[in-house]
Amino acid sequence: MTQKMQGRITDWGEFRFSIIGGLLANPPKHSQLRHELEKLSNQQYLHPTKNCRVPFSLSTIERWYYKALKSDNPVQALGRKVRNDFGESKAMNSALLKHLHNQYKNYPHWSYQLHADNLAVCVEQKPELGKAPSYSTVQRRMKERGWIKKYSPVNKTKGQILALNRLEKLEVRSFEAEYVNALWHLDFHEGRRVVDVNGQWHTPKVLCILDDRSRLCCHIQWYLDETADTLIHGLCQAFVKRGLPRSLMTDNGSAMVAGETQSGLLKLGIKHERTLPYSPYHYVAHTIMW
Repeated sequence: MTQKMQGRITDWGEFRFSIIGGLLANPPKHSQLRHELEKLSNQQYLHPTKNCRVPFSLSTIERWYYKALKSDNPVQALGRKVRNDFGESKAMNSALLKHLHNQYKNYPHWSYQLHADNLAVCVEQKPELGKAPSYSTVQRRMKERGWIKKYSPVNKTKGQILALNRLEKLEVRSFEAEYVNALWHLDFHEGRRVVDVNGQWHTPKVLCILDDRSRLCCHIQWYLDETADTLIHGLCQAFVKRGLPRSLMTDNGSAMVAGETQSGLLKLGIKHERTLPYSPYHYVAHTIMW
């Protein structure tokens, strides 16, 4: 049992004991016990692992009371029990893994649930494959091997085909740069609509600039538009705070490919790289911000 799990059990035991401990210290009369339990069930208590208040039913508090009453160590008796298989990983045999791999190869756009359901049907038809794994087991095994769900539009454009072929042939890592300030990412993201003092509605956009290696937010700021002037203003703020990067990666938005943006980066000696269309996995900025 891990130290974290041990601490969690102690927290639950102490929490439950704090609720019914008064009944043990000052036992009510038999005729008054239900009245005291009802008073406790009408209250709300701060959850030991969540930042919220929750009520408990009379029957639940009554069960805690009698469990503690019959034990020499009430706090331990009120703690949560640990599953016998806690910390163990349920394995899938090689035949099931091979079938799952073939299934994913043919249908990479399926969800984890769909893969698990089809694997269960296959096991029913072929009992020699063994016991059907649970959804969580299938999900873990697929994530371990990088078998994630892939977006597959029905009518693929030429750009989508190129992006999918690149993703299949090249390795995709969580980051590429080996040094801080070697590569920055930036992108605009739309927020919720807001109204100004004149009653006009706007859709604000936040510009976020992140360092690839350290995941440090070099600058983040809200704007009312997505123009080259806005982009350059945000970049200048990041330059003042963190210095100049060696390279910058953006998408192909109009503000990013504007002439003043391109010439300004070139004069500063910053290599400007742009992502391929339909390749959101290139962006560290999107995954970090949201």
